[in-house]
Amino acid sequence: MLILEPISSAAPPPAHAAGGHGQLDFMGAIFVFMLATFIGIMVIQRVSRLLHTPLMSLTNAISAIAVVGAIIVSAGKDSPSIITGLGLLAIVCSTTNIVSGFLITDRMLKMFKKRPTVPWLTGNRQMSADTLVQLLYLVSTALFIMSLKWMSDPETARKGVFSGVGAMLLAVAGTLAGVAATGGTHYWWILGAFTLGAAIGYPLAQVPLTAVPQRTAISHAFGGLAAGLVGTGKFFLYYGQGNAEALPPFIMVALIAEVLLGYLTLTGSLMAAGKLQEVKWIPQRPVTYPGQNLGNFALLLTALGLGVALVLHPLAPWAPWAFGGIMALALTFGVLLILPIGGADMPTVISILNAYAGLSAVAMGFVLNNKLLITAGALDGSSGLILSIIMCKAMNRSFTNVLFGAFGQTVAAAAGGEAKTYKADTPDSAAEVMAQASLVVIVPGYGMAVAQAQHKVRELYDLLKKRGVTVKFAIHPVAGRMPGHMNVLLAEAEIPYDDLVEMDDINGDMPQADVALIIGANDVVNPAARADKSSPIYGMPIIDADKAKAVYAIKRSKSPGFAGIDNELYFLDKTFMLFGDAKAVVGELARHLGEGSGMH
Repeated sequence: MLILEPISSAAPPPAHAAGGHGQLDFMGAIFVFMLATFIGIMVIQRVSRLLHTPLMSLTNAISAIAVVGAIIVSAGKDSPSIITGLGLLAIVCSTTNIVSGFLITDRMLKMFKKRPTVPWLTGNRQMSADTLVQLLYLVSTALFIMSLKWMSDPETARKGVFSGVGAMLLAVAGTLAGVAATGGTHYWWILGAFTLGAAIGYPLAQVPLTAVPQRTAISHAFGGLAAGLVGTGKFFLYYGQGNAEALPPFIMVALIAEVLLGYLTLTGSLMAAGKLQEVKWIPQRPVTYPGQNLGNFALLLTALGLGVALVLHPLAPWAPWAFGGIMALALTFGVLLILPIGGADMPTVISILNAYAGLSAVAMGFVLNNKLLITAGALDGSSGLILSIIMCKAMNRSFTNVLFGAFGQTVAAAAGGEAKTYKADTPDSAAEVMAQASLVVIVPGYGMAVAQAQHKVRELYDLLKKRGVTVKFAIHPVAGRMPGHMNVLLAEAEIPYDDLVEMDDINGDMPQADVALIIGANDVVNPAARADKSSPIYGMPIIDADKAKAVYAIKRSKSPGFAGIDNELYFLDKTFMLFGDAKAVVGELARHLGEGSGMH
């Protein structure tokens, strides 16, 4: 039987239990952060690209470790009601991410047809409450690391979800045990906050998989808000107490970083979700204006200046106003950061926002002297960093170029240039050509996701396979609106993931392809990226669809892609356009194949 020995009232409560700082081990906390970041990078680099979208959802749930800080703030027995309220709201936000993140990750991974077992941990000994909390946090950390490790392969990926759920439950249990041992209160309110968060999170996990990018962005917003609320609550709690010892320079720097990253992530993620959802009053194309980058830089410098003033004088009479100014600037900067970013850059932006959410949790860990927060936040931040690097590499761009390059502005056609014309074809003719092919390579893009055509694509896939045609899917890393988006949609349609081939692996086979079928993709197959040095996408790795013997491209209209330029592939002699909604056109292709069109 487990016996908890209460923490002695003669000694100050440990920081992780009561939310105080005690003697913060600065170098120890930084060491934990660096080690966790290193482990995260090593583990996440081995995650299969097939699973980048589930990985994003899983780490999004892990970033909800902010619930630990939220519980500490909520349960403080001497905290004013408004501080408790901020903590409870942070619990709601974090629980929303926990429930929706783990559920939708498992929902996606179920499509990869594996049923792993849940790891269980047992123990039985007498210990103090402090020792129990540390043990639960240690096991939770190990399970978080294992959850990412198991994402390296579709066959073990669902173990990662179960491991992550177990880790989060242990983290919450350990935190509740810690605050209980130090006289924490408001447990019924905390339970209510958990319930409300779960009630919001469950529907978020049921969204169509075509809307996963929007859901992920909204979850980043919840994570950022939770971190910002906890940081705000801690600052005003200590300021109201006049507790200068609780706000040394290191803690103030961490608090400011937590609030800046948290509120920036909130508004930036909401803007990203609006762009992804194509909300009418949020422009889809990049918005630029004279002095934009200079103005953004000035806002950031202003926030940093206020932060320096707060670090030097945390209890000054003007400190609450300066702190509020930092909050307002962070919220504003989040909006301005996303305005100049177009849809083509959304996979990278979603990854960067994921990293911000993780780093805000790390900062919270420094503030609360909580190594679990530091570790889990570092793992989440590492995931966002690695995925961002992969996305930038796939577009041959840098972070700064993504954030400040305004990629995706429509480029005006050169005056007096030779008029280009498309060659349109019909689905029955295209079906006949594909039925006679040996190898058909399908290149899916965002147009397939918008039209929700993946199930019709599966129907077409089955009909071609029945005719003895080899069918492969060429997957570009930035096709869609988040890392691995196409893999998830095709897995939803139960297309075997062995036939989903990454860009680097499929390009060598493209000259042997009889037909390349482009479904709603544009810039990722544009040969201008290889040959035209004046093109905004020059140098971006592409799928070599133009090397196939024949190309059929399904496109809704003649408008350019997100890069704002015409696709040279569509004007080649070997290319034929199939204009229309992707779902309808693929359905027509499947119907003609099913009727026997183009039989050998």
